[in-house]
Amino acid sequence: MEEGDECGGHIGPDAGHGGHIGPGGAEAAAALHPETVAVTAGRGGLPGAPGAPGAPLNVPPTFASTFRDADTVRYGRWSNPTWEALEDALGALEGGTALAFSSGQAAVAAVLATLEPGTTVVHPADAYLGTRELLTVAAGHSGLHGRAVDVTDTGAALAAMSAVDGPACLWLESPTNPTLGIADLPGLLAAATRSGVTSVVDNTFATPVLQRPLDWGASVVVHSATKYIGGHSDLLLGITVATDRARHAALLAHRTREGAVPGVMEAFLALRGLRTLPVRMERQQATAAVLAARLEGHPAVTRVRYPGLASHPGHTRALAQMRGFGAMIAFDVPDAAVADQVVASVRLAVPTTSLGGVETTIERRSRWPGDAHVPPGLLRLSVGLEHAEDLWADLAGALGSVRRHADGG
Repeated sequence: MEEGDECGGHIGPDAGHGGHIGPGGAEAAAALHPETVAVTAGRGGLPGAPGAPGAPLNVPPTFASTFRDADTVRYGRWSNPTWEALEDALGALEGGTALAFSSGQAAVAAVLATLEPGTTVVHPADAYLGTRELLTVAAGHSGLHGRAVDVTDTGAALAAMSAVDGPACLWLESPTNPTLGIADLPGLLAAATRSGVTSVVDNTFATPVLQRPLDWGASVVVHSATKYIGGHSDLLLGITVATDRARHAALLAHRTREGAVPGVMEAFLALRGLRTLPVRMERQQATAAVLAARLEGHPAVTRVRYPGLASHPGHTRALAQMRGFGAMIAFDVPDAAVADQVVASVRLAVPTTSLGGVETTIERRSRWPGDAHVPPGLLRLSVGLEHAEDLWADLAGALGSVRRHADGG
């Protein structure tokens, strides 16, 4: 939006920092593997950049709302060195300019708020519940229109996008939440670019370790950094990443006006979590592959939704566009009552609604009114860092107790 350059007259000269990684930083990051970028970015420069002797190796939390005026004017609602370090690192990993927000929901809300009034947002029918709720609210006060579609059906998604009369936005998840469908991200994003359609990818499940949608032409990437980026179930934080300066300026202006800024400690913890994201994801998805294969063979399970399985309808697509299959599994049991029994019977997996932490979590998603369309027996499993054999014993024991109960044992 044009008003993206207008920051309400309250932002100082340095307020537009968000995601700058120094001269040559983007090129240096592109030449490195994600594992290296996750460790080195956000320290004031990538390898080879000058550093101050005696400075802390890690960026410390800066607890300050007010700063002394200098050549650069700073205020605590405009920017903070701790946020900036996290933004530098995420921007380097995703290949764009990052902004941190107070939560993933705040990041999604910012993107929706900066769309042109009257925009039709084509989105996954099984998109994250919070995104769909925001679209419903936005329809009332900003004239946005949501249009649900099966984004794994490329033809249907393209048709929905081309049928829009007026401004359009293509909102994608891949894998989708919670059914783990795989969209043709390169194809859909290329089509959106050709059509001049804004495109947004919620990359929370895959993370930049497994895919970088900006490389395929996405206008914006969003993350709930509460999940895999933080990785330890101890913070709320959201991220947007964009390559267009005007779009970044619009998001920054929204964040400043609305006050949707991250806490300093949350940003510090998220950056610390980010350092181990690649190694955590490697271990978690390896365990997920073991569990998915075994769940597929269990008699109490009617369906396993994991893109790493050859039986998954999006397997070939995921193999082509992702650097791994992730650590989320959705599996179905006969009905909601059976699903609830499984959740009540596990001992290692934690029954809760979040995901992406070092702990394995499990949840029946259809328990939420907004997810009533989800199959009633679908269980969403976020695989953590526990040993694969211990997790399998836990799941098999819970599923076995259900079968014994059904058999009258």
